[in-house]
Amino acid sequence: MYHIVESNKSFEQAATDLEAAVKRNEFGVLHIHDLGNTLRSKGIDFAEQCRVFEVCNPVQASKVLSTDMRLNMALPCRISVYTEQGKTKIGMIQPVPMLAALSQDASLVKVAQEVEVKTKIMIEEAR
Repeated sequence: MYHIVESNKSFEQAATDLEAAVKRNEFGVLHIHDLGNTLRSKGIDFAEQCRVFEVCNPVQASKVLSTDMRLNMALPCRISVYTEQGKTKIGMIQPVPMLAALSQDASLVKVAQEVEVKTKIMIEEAR
């Protein structure tokens, strides 16, 4: 259900490259959550880095929402850049199995497949 790749890039470079890849692939970055800094700002000893990018393609999102409004809780898509034991990683929960677990509507499978292909391309471009 997870798609995670390891990068030889620094955390900062991978995050910068992911943001550019998202835009090149006709998605938008709605928000970036810097979980590492947020935890540290709350006084928690957290050594790793983690940024969660909320990304969305409005055309695809509208297809999902017009079919099953409950799926708003699964949107937008999230791609994370993080460190784990000194290694930079980029990952996401794959849209196809996630959507299959949340909805039985077969028409959404095609949308999920299209989004999954694009988000994997973004991850590879940032890698």
